[in-house]
Amino acid sequence: MNLNNYYLIHIQFLGYRFHGWQKQPNLKTVHLMIDRTINYVFDGDNKFKTLGTGRTDAMVSATDTAFELFTDKPLINLLEFQDLINKNFPQDIRALSIEKVSKEFNIINSPKLKEYKYLFSEGIKNHPYCAPFITTFLDDLDINIMKDGAKLFEGKHNLKSYCYKPNDNGLFEREINYCRISTNETLKASFFPKISYDLTVVGKGFMRNQIRLMMGVLVELGRGEVDLKYIEDSLIEYNPTINYIAPASGLRLNKVTFTT
Repeated sequence: MNLNNYYLIHIQFLGYRFHGWQKQPNLKTVHLMIDRTINYVFDGDNKFKTLGTGRTDAMVSATDTAFELFTDKPLINLLEFQDLINKNFPQDIRALSIEKVSKEFNIINSPKLKEYKYLFSEGIKNHPYCAPFITTFLDDLDINIMKDGAKLFEGKHNLKSYCYKPNDNGLFEREINYCRISTNETLKASFFPKISYDLTVVGKGFMRNQIRLMMGVLVELGRGEVDLKYIEDSLIEYNPTINYIAPASGLRLNKVTFTT
Protein backbone atom coordinates (compact mmCIF):
# COMPACT_ATOMS: atom_id res chain seq x y z
CA MET A 1 0.00 0.00 0.00
CA ASN A 2 1.19 3.49 -0.88
CA LEU A 3 -0.36 5.48 1.97
CA ASN A 4 0.97 8.97 1.33
CA ASN A 5 -1.88 11.07 2.72
CA TYR A 6 -1.88 11.87 6.44
CA TYR A 7 -4.71 13.14 8.64
CA LEU A 8 -5.10 13.79 12.35
CA ILE A 9 -8.59 13.08 13.68
CA HIS A 10 -9.61 14.08 17.21
CA ILE A 11 -12.34 11.93 18.76
CA GLN A 12 -14.18 11.32 22.00
CA PHE A 13 -15.76 8.12 23.24
CA LEU A 14 -17.53 6.55 26.19
CA GLY A 15 -15.45 3.51 27.05
CA TYR A 16 -17.91 1.67 29.29
CA ARG A 17 -18.79 -1.09 26.80
CA PHE A 18 -15.38 -1.33 25.11
CA HIS A 19 -12.41 -3.51 26.01
CA GLY A 20 -10.00 -0.60 25.67
CA TRP A 21 -8.45 0.91 22.56
CA GLN A 22 -6.24 -1.86 21.19
CA LYS A 23 -7.67 -4.47 18.84
CA GLN A 24 -8.05 -7.88 20.49
CA PRO A 25 -9.43 -11.16 19.13
CA ASN A 26 -13.18 -11.58 19.68
CA LEU A 27 -13.48 -8.38 21.73
CA LYS A 28 -15.16 -5.05 20.94
CA THR A 29 -12.56 -2.28 21.13
CA VAL A 30 -12.53 1.38 20.13
CA HIS A 31 -9.87 0.88 17.45
CA LEU A 32 -11.83 -2.01 15.95
CA MET A 33 -15.01 0.08 15.66
CA ILE A 34 -13.11 3.02 14.13
CA ASP A 35 -11.52 0.82 11.47
CA ARG A 36 -14.83 -0.91 10.72
CA THR A 37 -16.55 2.43 10.26
CA ILE A 38 -13.88 3.91 8.00
CA ASN A 39 -13.77 0.70 5.97
CA TYR A 40 -17.55 0.94 5.50
CA VAL A 41 -17.37 4.62 4.49
CA PHE A 42 -14.59 3.98 1.95
CA ASP A 43 -16.38 0.87 0.64
CA GLY A 44 -13.14 -0.54 -0.76
CA ASP A 45 -12.38 2.60 -2.78
CA ASN A 46 -9.50 3.85 -0.60
CA LYS A 47 -6.87 1.77 1.20
CA PHE A 48 -6.04 3.00 4.70
CA LYS A 49 -4.63 2.31 8.13
CA THR A 50 -5.06 4.04 11.48
CA LEU A 51 -2.76 4.58 14.44
CA GLY A 52 -3.88 5.83 17.85
CA THR A 53 -2.10 8.25 20.14
CA GLY A 54 -1.90 5.55 22.81
CA ARG A 55 -3.83 2.79 24.53
CA THR A 56 -6.62 3.09 27.04
CA ASP A 57 -7.79 0.31 29.35
CA ALA A 58 -11.15 -1.41 29.21
CA MET A 59 -14.02 0.89 30.28
CA VAL A 60 -11.83 4.03 30.20
CA SER A 61 -13.37 6.95 28.31
CA ALA A 62 -11.89 9.89 26.40
CA THR A 63 -13.13 13.47 26.14
CA ASP A 64 -10.52 14.42 23.54
CA THR A 65 -7.97 12.01 22.09
CA ALA A 66 -6.78 11.39 18.55
CA PHE A 67 -5.71 8.95 15.89
CA GLU A 68 -3.81 9.33 12.64
CA LEU A 69 -5.37 8.19 9.36
CA PHE A 70 -3.15 7.16 6.45
CA THR A 71 -4.85 6.85 3.05
CA ASP A 72 -3.94 5.81 -0.48
CA LYS A 73 -6.11 8.51 -2.06
CA PRO A 74 -6.47 12.05 -0.67
CA LEU A 75 -9.70 13.06 1.04
CA ILE A 76 -11.40 15.67 -1.12
CA ASN A 77 -13.61 17.25 1.54
CA LEU A 78 -12.50 16.85 5.15
CA LEU A 79 -15.72 18.11 6.76
CA GLU A 80 -17.79 15.83 4.55
CA PHE A 81 -15.64 12.88 5.59
CA GLN A 82 -16.01 13.84 9.27
CA ASP A 83 -19.79 13.96 8.85
CA LEU A 84 -19.79 10.56 7.14
CA ILE A 85 -17.84 8.78 9.83
CA ASN A 86 -19.93 10.43 12.56
CA LYS A 87 -23.11 9.19 10.89
CA ASN A 88 -21.73 5.66 10.90
CA PHE A 89 -19.86 5.55 14.21
CA PRO A 90 -21.74 3.91 17.10
CA GLN A 91 -23.40 6.41 19.42
CA ASP A 92 -20.57 6.25 21.94
CA ILE A 93 -17.85 7.45 19.51
CA ARG A 94 -17.71 10.90 17.90
CA ALA A 95 -15.17 12.65 15.65
CA LEU A 96 -14.45 16.18 16.85
CA SER A 97 -12.18 17.46 14.09
CA ILE A 98 -9.97 16.43 11.19
CA GLU A 99 -6.91 18.09 9.70
CA LYS A 100 -4.27 17.21 7.13
CA VAL A 101 -0.78 16.74 8.59
CA SER A 102 2.67 16.36 7.07
CA LYS A 103 4.60 13.17 6.51
CA GLU A 104 6.94 14.21 9.34
CA PHE A 105 4.11 14.17 11.89
CA ASN A 106 4.17 11.02 14.03
CA ILE A 107 1.26 10.56 16.40
CA ILE A 108 3.25 8.29 18.73
CA ASN A 109 6.54 10.18 18.88
CA SER A 110 5.34 13.77 18.39
CA PRO A 111 5.73 15.77 21.63
CA LYS A 112 2.45 15.90 23.52
CA LEU A 113 0.88 16.22 26.93
CA LYS A 114 -1.90 13.97 28.15
CA GLU A 115 -4.38 15.07 30.78
CA TYR A 116 -6.31 12.39 32.62
CA LYS A 117 -9.13 12.88 35.09
CA TYR A 118 -10.34 10.31 37.60
CA LEU A 119 -13.84 11.18 38.80
CA PHE A 120 -14.95 9.81 42.17
CA SER A 121 -17.23 10.29 45.16
CA GLU A 122 -17.15 8.90 48.67
CA GLY A 123 -19.36 7.68 51.48
CA ILE A 124 -22.71 7.19 49.75
CA LYS A 125 -23.84 4.78 47.04
CA ASN A 126 -24.51 6.69 43.82
CA HIS A 127 -27.36 6.51 41.33
CA PRO A 128 -26.76 3.54 38.97
CA TYR A 129 -26.63 5.93 35.99
CA CYS A 130 -23.31 7.21 37.41
CA ALA A 131 -21.60 3.88 36.73
CA PRO A 132 -19.97 4.76 33.37
CA PHE A 133 -18.64 8.09 34.61
CA ILE A 134 -17.80 8.09 38.29
CA THR A 135 -16.41 5.61 40.81
CA THR A 136 -18.06 5.43 44.22
CA PHE A 137 -15.85 4.62 47.21
CA LEU A 138 -18.29 3.72 49.97
CA ASP A 139 -15.80 4.48 52.75
CA ASP A 140 -15.64 7.95 54.26
CA LEU A 141 -12.42 9.40 52.84
CA ASP A 142 -10.23 12.18 54.22
CA ILE A 143 -10.22 14.30 51.07
CA ASN A 144 -7.85 16.91 52.51
CA ILE A 145 -5.02 14.45 53.14
CA MET A 146 -5.68 12.90 49.71
CA LYS A 147 -5.13 16.36 48.22
CA ASP A 148 -1.78 16.54 50.02
CA GLY A 149 -0.90 13.08 48.76
CA ALA A 150 -1.73 13.92 45.15
CA LYS A 151 0.71 16.86 45.16
CA LEU A 152 3.55 14.48 46.07
CA PHE A 153 3.39 12.95 42.60
CA GLU A 154 4.29 16.21 40.86
CA GLY A 155 7.83 16.38 39.48
CA LYS A 156 10.35 13.74 38.43
CA HIS A 157 10.20 10.44 40.31
CA ASN A 158 10.85 6.73 40.11
CA LEU A 159 7.33 5.53 39.26
CA LYS A 160 8.03 1.80 39.11
CA SER A 161 5.68 1.32 42.10
CA TYR A 162 2.88 2.63 39.88
CA CYS A 163 3.37 0.33 36.91
CA TYR A 164 1.33 -2.88 36.65
CA LYS A 165 3.68 -5.91 36.65
CA PRO A 166 6.85 -3.91 35.88
CA ASN A 167 9.87 -5.63 34.40
CA ASP A 168 13.50 -4.75 35.05
CA ASN A 169 14.00 -3.02 31.71
CA GLY A 170 11.33 -0.33 31.89
CA LEU A 171 11.92 3.43 31.94
CA PHE A 172 10.50 4.35 35.31
CA GLU A 173 12.12 7.75 35.87
CA ARG A 174 9.30 9.97 34.65
CA GLU A 175 7.88 13.43 35.21
CA ILE A 176 4.34 14.32 36.22
CA ASN A 177 3.64 17.95 35.35
CA TYR A 178 0.50 18.32 37.43
CA CYS A 179 -1.36 16.15 39.95
CA ARG A 180 -4.16 17.56 42.06
CA ILE A 181 -7.50 16.57 43.57
CA SER A 182 -10.26 19.16 43.40
CA THR A 183 -14.04 19.39 43.51
CA ASN A 184 -15.47 18.17 40.22
CA GLU A 185 -16.63 21.06 38.05
CA THR A 186 -16.01 19.55 34.60
CA LEU A 187 -18.63 16.82 34.30
CA LYS A 188 -22.15 17.28 35.66
CA ALA A 189 -25.45 15.42 35.48
CA SER A 190 -28.74 15.61 37.38
CA PHE A 191 -28.16 12.11 38.79
CA PHE A 192 -24.63 12.85 40.06
CA PRO A 193 -24.06 13.19 43.82
CA LYS A 194 -24.11 16.70 45.20
CA ILE A 195 -20.34 16.62 45.69
CA SER A 196 -17.82 14.68 43.65
CA TYR A 197 -14.11 15.03 43.07
CA ASP A 198 -11.58 14.56 40.32
CA LEU A 199 -7.93 13.63 40.35
CA THR A 200 -6.27 15.50 37.45
CA VAL A 201 -2.93 14.19 36.21
CA VAL A 202 -0.88 15.71 33.37
CA GLY A 203 2.26 14.22 31.83
CA LYS A 204 3.94 13.21 28.60
CA GLY A 205 3.06 9.54 28.95
CA PHE A 206 1.83 6.96 31.40
CA MET A 207 2.49 3.30 32.09
CA ARG A 208 -0.04 0.51 32.29
CA ASN A 209 -2.59 1.18 35.06
CA GLN A 210 -0.38 3.99 36.40
CA ILE A 211 -3.12 6.50 37.20
CA ARG A 212 -5.43 3.84 38.62
CA LEU A 213 -2.60 2.66 40.91
CA MET A 214 -1.98 6.27 41.95
CA MET A 215 -5.69 6.69 42.65
CA GLY A 216 -5.67 3.42 44.57
CA VAL A 217 -2.93 4.50 46.96
CA LEU A 218 -4.65 7.88 47.45
CA VAL A 219 -7.84 6.05 48.44
CA GLU A 220 -5.82 3.98 50.93
CA LEU A 221 -4.40 7.26 52.23
CA GLY A 222 -7.93 8.66 52.58
CA ARG A 223 -8.99 5.55 54.51
CA GLY A 224 -6.07 5.94 56.92
CA GLU A 225 -4.44 2.69 55.80
CA VAL A 226 -1.19 4.40 54.71
CA ASP A 227 0.43 7.75 55.42
CA LEU A 228 2.10 10.46 53.35
CA LYS A 229 5.58 9.05 54.01
CA TYR A 230 4.45 5.75 52.48
CA ILE A 231 3.76 7.59 49.22
CA GLU A 232 6.95 9.65 49.47
CA ASP A 233 9.05 6.48 49.89
CA SER A 234 7.26 4.75 46.99
CA LEU A 235 8.44 7.53 44.67
CA ILE A 236 12.08 6.80 45.55
CA GLU A 237 12.23 3.02 45.72
CA TYR A 238 10.00 0.31 44.23
CA ASN A 239 7.25 -0.82 46.60
CA PRO A 240 5.59 -4.06 45.43
CA THR A 241 2.85 -3.75 48.07
CA ILE A 242 1.24 -0.96 46.04
CA ASN A 243 -1.23 -3.09 44.15
CA TYR A 244 -4.72 -1.63 44.62
CA ILE A 245 -5.90 -0.67 41.13
CA ALA A 246 -8.86 1.70 41.32
CA PRO A 247 -11.83 0.79 39.07
CA ALA A 248 -11.54 1.86 35.44
CA SER A 249 -14.93 3.49 34.91
CA GLY A 250 -14.01 6.71 36.76
CA LEU A 251 -11.03 7.35 34.50
CA ARG A 252 -11.07 9.35 31.29
CA LEU A 253 -8.43 10.73 28.97
CA ASN A 254 -9.55 14.34 29.15
CA LYS A 255 -7.25 15.96 26.61
CA VAL A 256 -4.27 15.28 24.35
CA THR A 257 -2.30 18.39 23.40
CA PHE A 258 0.37 18.15 20.72
CA THR A 259 3.27 20.45 21.45
CA THR A 260 6.24 21.73 19.45
